Amino acid sequence: MNPEDVASYLKQHPDFLAQHGDLFAELTVPHPHGGQAISLAERQLHALRDKIRQLEGKLAELISFGEENDEIGEKVHRFSLALLEAPDYETLRHAVFHNMREDFAVPRVALRIWNSVITHDDEDFAEVSEAARFYAGDLHQPYCGAPGNIEVVGWFGEAAPHVRSVALVPLRRGAQVFGLLVLGSEEPERFYAGMGTLYLGRIGDLVSTALLRQLG
Repeated sequence: MNPEDVASYLKQHPDFLAQHGDLFAELTVPHPHGGQAISLAERQLHALRDKIRQLEGKLAELISFGEENDEIGEKVHRFSLALLEAPDYETLRHAVFHNMREDFAVPRVALRIWNSVITHDDEDFAEVSEAARFYAGDLHQPYCGAPGNIEVVGWFGEAAPHVRSVALVPLRRGAQVFGLLVLGSEEPERFYAGMGTLYLGRIGDLVSTALLRQLG
């Protein structure tokens, strides 16, 4: 009889071990974390403890993610209220920059708007190259990672040479991109390739809607 035969027999006769409970005390197997022999029943207890520890670790991780999402959700809620309360473009712009810096701890923020009916005499409406506009138009979701677009990074002014990671959030009117919200940091891992962009996308939708209400 080979091991496969034994395993097959036990599967076909699940009541065997129940009828021969003394085997649990008599049979020994190697300890999972050492070389000494232990009973089969003790081996099962070790396996259950290991499984419980793994489940506890996963539960703690899920709780941590949930708390983090709740915190971000609260920040997005406060941001939404600030945008809704803005009576004009200047107040709206201040809300965007202030909340990104103070509430979301993003040290560098830049904004560019094009194809707008109404313009203002500030850097937000400065000329943007065709290449940058095409790049933004091709973004199907926010980009996170190393600052590859030199022109966009230059929007941070004197801080541009020190920026090591960026998030590029397209601003849309329907399917058309009419602007770009750029977030930057001196930390290389602040915005990294592969990070979740769900909340960044929602922030982009909020800013887009608020801007369209002010600019038409």
